[in-house]
Amino acid sequence: MIVAGEASGDLHGAHLVAAMKKLVPDLSLCGMGGTELRRQGVDILYDAAAMAVVGLVEVIAHLKDIRAARNILVNELRHNPPNLLILIDYPDFNLLLAQKARQFGIPVFYYISPQVWAWRSGRVKKIGSIIDRMAVILPFEKEFYGKRGVAVDYVGHPLLDSVRRSMSRSDFCRLHQIRPDTVLLGLLPGSRKKEIRAMLPVFLESARRLQESHGNLTILLPLAPTLTREDLLECGLDRPGLAVKVIAENRYDLMGCCDLALAASGTVTLELAILDVPMVVAYKVSPLTWLVGNLLVKVDFASLVNLIAGRQVVSELLQQEAEPGKILAALQDIWPGSVRREEMLQGLAEVREKLGSGGASERAARLALATAR
Repeated sequence: MIVAGEASGDLHGAHLVAAMKKLVPDLSLCGMGGTELRRQGVDILYDAAAMAVVGLVEVIAHLKDIRAARNILVNELRHNPPNLLILIDYPDFNLLLAQKARQFGIPVFYYISPQVWAWRSGRVKKIGSIIDRMAVILPFEKEFYGKRGVAVDYVGHPLLDSVRRSMSRSDFCRLHQIRPDTVLLGLLPGSRKKEIRAMLPVFLESARRLQESHGNLTILLPLAPTLTREDLLECGLDRPGLAVKVIAENRYDLMGCCDLALAASGTVTLELAILDVPMVVAYKVSPLTWLVGNLLVKVDFASLVNLIAGRQVVSELLQQEAEPGKILAALQDIWPGSVRREEMLQGLAEVREKLGSGGASERAARLALATAR
């Protein structure tokens, strides 16, 4: 059984499953996930789309879905026990499943560590007592767990194997009828509907102001598989005076050909770093979630890029600071030809070097199969 609760976990899980099936072709899997895991032949017992929420208030609103998913998966563990339970991130939900699996004698492989280094680090001892093996994907996580007596394997980051372009910038522009001499700005406001409602209006207004300042600008927005064009229209996509090109396919080609990007905090920031695209990171959550987060979260940065670098490489504009005026100024700072842009590109290169080489999914697959009963 494999359990992923959001889009990035669904993607990483799919790559893991593909690598496991190369080693054991007749492997059968069930669990919770989305489109990517389903494509790999996983029998989806509960669709993760209903679970993709961030923040305390947002989780409370989805408690019914969370309980339903937990009951279905626990029932499967009890009555049709798998040889292995694979958990991907999503800690509060997945650690409850790990406890149940322990009761039923099912080994547990945790792939992609909960961010205990950011908050509630006291969970480390509990995690070590209820899982059989863990594979981490960020370079500093192995040391963090090691200092606390938990043995983990660092496998590298799976994005290094999947984030790549399939065509040149000129080919992409020709395919999508974009002028090749224009500056390309990518808007990446998230893949969840609540994220889109919170961030897209701010992103669109920031892009409009940038377009006013720099006429030679084309705005691109990749359509996440979890969203529809109607979701974007509800957030002001068709506002007067702003032309945004929405593209559903060629996601990494779109991102890779951008001269600069405005992105919500999340996995996408690391994807942009791998593709060598300068960015501004902006994010908002509900006021209550922000208040609680400030009390509990113990890290200096919100974006994975800065966390891995150990310093500020990309600008982060969070909560009240995530407003069009400040975002506009930050985007202008990394306009093609600027000094700040060159400094950021050097920082992104350092991050890529720290991530190491590819092959994370294959290494994790071997560890998972070695853990299976």
